[in-house]
Amino acid sequence: MSTTTEVDKQSLLAELTAEHRRLDNELRQLEKRRALTPTEQAEVSRLKKQKLLTKDRITRLS
Repeated sequence: MSTTTEVDKQSLLAELTAEHRRLDNELRQLEKRRALTPTEQAEVSRLKKQKLLTKDRITRLS
């Protein structure tokens, strides 16, 4: 593997890891609430799906 490709891969991994952390933080903030509106419940579902997709991409690159 070329050095440029390895650097690009590491950069993408760093971005994906940061995105995964951001999504996790958003989820935690929403889940701290006692009750969620239907819109917030939909947002939790969306965030969980996005977090899982991000985790899958990280796994494939690792």
